[in-house]
Amino acid sequence: MKIGGTAYRSIWREGEDKSVKIIDQTRLPHEFRIVELATLDDAAHAISTMRVRGAPLIGATAAYGFCLGLLEKTDDHAIHEMSRKLIATRPTAVNLRWAVREMQDLLWPMPEEVRLEAAWQKAALIADEDVAINSVIGDHGVPLIRAAFEKKGGKGPVNILTHCNAGWLATVDWGTALSPIYKAHDAGIPVHVWVDETRPRNQGAHLTAWELGKHGVPHTLIVDNAGGHLMQEGLVDLCITGTDRTTASGDVCNKIGTYLKALAAKDNGIPFYVALPGPTIDWEMDQGVGSIPIERRDSHEVDYVRGLDAAGNVGEVRISPEFTSSANYAFDVTPARLVTGLITERGVAPATKEGLKALYSSSVPVFS
Repeated sequence: MKIGGTAYRSIWREGEDKSVKIIDQTRLPHEFRIVELATLDDAAHAISTMRVRGAPLIGATAAYGFCLGLLEKTDDHAIHEMSRKLIATRPTAVNLRWAVREMQDLLWPMPEEVRLEAAWQKAALIADEDVAINSVIGDHGVPLIRAAFEKKGGKGPVNILTHCNAGWLATVDWGTALSPIYKAHDAGIPVHVWVDETRPRNQGAHLTAWELGKHGVPHTLIVDNAGGHLMQEGLVDLCITGTDRTTASGDVCNKIGTYLKALAAKDNGIPFYVALPGPTIDWEMDQGVGSIPIERRDSHEVDYVRGLDAAGNVGEVRISPEFTSSANYAFDVTPARLVTGLITERGVAPATKEGLKALYSSSVPVFS
């Protein structure tokens, strides 16, 4: 996607550099800063501190993390330690574990002297495939938006509610939930996006609003608790969110607050779609509630809000009493019964075990 007329991915390697570059998402929307990752520790730190976030991007960053680690050591013990360190950074997103396994399966059988170059090639392939997957997700999602537009008699924009950030910043490019929106907008279908602020880290306010604005997509920022009211007033035509892990039976784990939006959508008869790439499906897990590990992050994210003050300085302010304890659950699980459909690179599937199996019965990718 483009920023100021220049195309960017969220992570990239320039030529034969022994490093990779990322967009520091903790600085957005008030500062666009590119950061270099030169070591395995740099990559792990970028994931754990959410300089990079979003399940697909975390996976790609982990793959490049192996490359950076192999610059120092290439033996079996080193690969084991790289895997351990990277997996420990974020417990919920399944793409992280998937990418680590992909790199392990590639590197273990190889002689040490060829591991580094093979790792660079594999990481680049993972990044390229993510872009292709997300582009096709957008293609499969556009007909849903077009149908909503036609249902309205071709009048007014299609009002889409999303939660958290599942745009190109959460992937290598295009995004998952926002990919159909970008493609519908580019195809001339009028769309308008209700952007949940997504407390406590405000990824909606900081990231989704920023990238939608850069692409020229009409949008309105709302507080997290406004979605149900908008649905009752007939101001939401459909919901599309992303997911950090989807079980084999169609339960989806996404940013905290997603479950409540799905409940409101169900009560108001509004379609609730989840967009995801194949690597986000956890085929080893059947049920999500009580099974998916829910990351509990530092309470600082709840107690403090970061923003731009009147003098133009970025800073933090505390919003809670110092004596009040805070809990910071980062994700929740939306049961499959509340999900209208899963938008994948292989098509739109019912949120059921049978629906997913029907799409992924073949291991041959459809985006090549």
